[in-house]
Amino acid sequence: QVQLVESGGGLVKPGDSLRLSCAISGRADANVAVGWFRQAPGKARESVAAINNDARHKYYADSVKGRFTISRDNAKKTVTLQMDSLTTEDTAVYSCAARTLYPVGVYSRAEAYDYWGQGTQVTVSS
Repeated sequence: QVQLVESGGGLVKPGDSLRLSCAISGRADANVAVGWFRQAPGKARESVAAINNDARHKYYADSVKGRFTISRDNAKKTVTLQMDSLTTEDTAVYSCAARTLYPVGVYSRAEAYDYWGQGTQVTVSS
């Protein structure tokens, strides 16, 4: 059983940065694919970024490309989402998800993941 805990959300102003972390527990290694998703009020959940198990492959949604960076530290079993140049459109609950099934590649589809965190609120407002 994999547990995921997100942290790092908060209230920031447009143009600011935030770093979200996803801590992976419940298994001896971090050999899982991880994706970040977000859901704003009244909107469907959308994929933001994803990273495969060894960090060789990454995915970014067009809306965050060039502003967000996903990375991982398998020794610490943590996946980080660095978010720069935030806009009000980035306001949402951000959740990380893990895929334990092979292949542990890069997936933007929520259906590819089998474990989810509870989410952390990111609010961008002036």
